[in-house]
Amino acid sequence: MNPNLSRLQPYPFQKLAALLAGITPDPALRPISLSIGEPKHPTPQFIRDALIQQLGGLSSYPATAGSEALRNAIARWIERRYRIDTIDAAKQVLPINGSREALFAFAQAVVDTSATAPAVVAPNPFYQIYEGAIILAGAQPHFLNLLPDNGFALDLEQIPQETWKRTQLVYVCTPGNPTGNVMDIGEWSRLFELSDRYGFVIASDECYSEIYFDENQPPLGGLEAADRLGRKDFRRLVAFSSLSKRSNVPGMRSGFVAGDAEILAKFLLYRTYHGCAMNPAVQAASATAWSDEKHVAENRRLYREKFDKARRILSSVTEVNMPDAAFYLWLRTPIADTEFAKQLFEQFNVTVVPGSYLAREAHGINPGRNFIRVALVAALEECVEALQRLAAFYAQFKNNDAVASLNTHRRAVP
Repeated sequence: MNPNLSRLQPYPFQKLAALLAGITPDPALRPISLSIGEPKHPTPQFIRDALIQQLGGLSSYPATAGSEALRNAIARWIERRYRIDTIDAAKQVLPINGSREALFAFAQAVVDTSATAPAVVAPNPFYQIYEGAIILAGAQPHFLNLLPDNGFALDLEQIPQETWKRTQLVYVCTPGNPTGNVMDIGEWSRLFELSDRYGFVIASDECYSEIYFDENQPPLGGLEAADRLGRKDFRRLVAFSSLSKRSNVPGMRSGFVAGDAEILAKFLLYRTYHGCAMNPAVQAASATAWSDEKHVAENRRLYREKFDKARRILSSVTEVNMPDAAFYLWLRTPIADTEFAKQLFEQFNVTVVPGSYLAREAHGINPGRNFIRVALVAALEECVEALQRLAAFYAQFKNNDAVASLNTHRRAVP
């Protein structure tokens, strides 16, 4: 077996299950999970219909490069969304089976293990697929801590020059999971300068790009930033996007990569051997989804309503910093995040993810410690009920005696 498999850590939800094992929550309260970032809004009927109507395509093997219709639909969407004049659908776009599989596979295609101690840089906290991809590609992960002091912006000075010299790939996530921050043009400019200096590839995970709160200010994307900065060829940049959150179709496993044509040609070669061509019916339904924006605006309205409720319900008991985009709240905890998650589950039957499970110790700290991630993915009524319980739990800590009691309890547990 690949010896690097032993270096993989349990997934955050495995850790969470172990943390909560043996705890019996209040049976009078229905269980509500705010832990997994899985969209729960209904799939639009027109996408379901398109999928059904194209089931005849199952009789043929699909091309790894995808259909011309799908690539064109994606290219035109990128042009509209990011105000880019021209995207070459044949060379700068490639359909993928959801961003997760491609984010993992990309490192396997990019990392050159013949180099001495190849390094890959990733944000921290982060989507754990990055770390697994880096390790199994035979590289060493190096983390950039995202901290509230500077709005979770990339502090590229955290990585020493000696590491940058060995860096072959940098993962960024914008809008961020779990912090909800969006990279600005200054961050992109600095990252591009480093890419030019050291020659590394940038993988920009943008699967939350269409969940934002001001219809007049959609989040800046990597391709858009490159275009604005005169990098019309998107050199050493590949953006990853998905329909899962945008169109509420996580089960379709449909997305795209777009950017540097030379890199995508090599990634297509890798994927041809990898055997990951998209289902023809899914391709047809995906082309339909990328061509419609009305359902996406409605999806944002639903999230906007839930975040408005969250701010009103929680702001009197804890600090609520709204994300730039995405569907997560990243909330501070008055006690250890793991103990907070356990007590919340036991008392109120609400599940959240401890922030420390979404990060690693780096540069002397775990930047997820004393945070929780709250995924506002359920229906409005269920989210409101869960938020009210969460507010009641936070309210206990307004009393310092309650905090001291819980801390004493935590120290007493072997």
